[in-house]
Amino acid sequence: MDVQHAKSHGVIAEVNSLFQQPWWLEAVAPGAWSAVEIWRGGALQARLPYVVERRMGLTLLRQPPLTQVLGPWIRPLEGTYATQLAHQTELYMELIEQLPAHDYFSQCFHYSVENWLPFYWQGFQQTTCYTYVIDNLTHLDQVGAAFQKNIRYDIRKTRKQLRVHSAYDIDRFLQVAERTFARQGQPLPYSRAVVHRLDDACKAQSARQIFFAEDASGRVHAVAYIVWDERSAYYLMGGGDPELRISGAASLVLWEAIQFASQVSRHFDFEGSMIGPIEHFFRAFGARQVPYCSVRRCSRRMRVLLAARDILQAVGGH
Repeated sequence: MDVQHAKSHGVIAEVNSLFQQPWWLEAVAPGAWSAVEIWRGGALQARLPYVVERRMGLTLLRQPPLTQVLGPWIRPLEGTYATQLAHQTELYMELIEQLPAHDYFSQCFHYSVENWLPFYWQGFQQTTCYTYVIDNLTHLDQVGAAFQKNIRYDIRKTRKQLRVHSAYDIDRFLQVAERTFARQGQPLPYSRAVVHRLDDACKAQSARQIFFAEDASGRVHAVAYIVWDERSAYYLMGGGDPELRISGAASLVLWEAIQFASQVSRHFDFEGSMIGPIEHFFRAFGARQVPYCSVRRCSRRMRVLLAARDILQAVGGH
């Protein structure tokens, strides 16, 4: 058995999603990530990437920004269902044992990872989250027919008033995205430096496209930023001008993104949301609700600190 902590910066085949690619991790967490790998007979059998953060003497293994999922990858094994489960359990347990010592672990696993039981046995906890996925982009007429009436209406209406293009750069995208969060009294949830670094990496891999819905006056109503590999395209970031929300441009720009995605990938992942209005919007595109696991574990020291924090917050609230 050969267990390694690996850190290449290129493209590898052994992933569940492009978020596990070394080039992606280096873009969103430069110099701060690594991966536990299990090799047998010269072939990679299992891999679990992670990002290390050290804060106040604590070691945290976390998920980097703009990264929907990480979690483990294991090489598929033929055989009976029981044999496959045994294979999964063995490799997951070995990966867990080889993780560096840590006070806190928190990752969302790709939805293809359905068996988190070995993590439970090792003291991890799990919360079920949801994304929405269009499983087959081959027949766009069928994809569009599954949209709810309000989405189809918005697309028909805004198509007469706006044009969707990809002529602007990442800075113009961020201008619109900032307005979206400013309306909610919040800053951008990701730094401009990270976005620029990731955008450069995605362009180098030919793995991103930005869509702008613009009117004849040059006003950008809505934007969408998608990334992809051959398995799936992902709606990574988006936004809209709060003063132009009623135009329905968000539906149009996403439909254009889905149509483009059909040329480069097999699935379209909306990246989901646990926020009610956002979930309602994604669901209206006729996508399938797909559960995935948010997995975490705290050391005893971390649990004590978290309990103390909760007590202080409760006292402060009174």
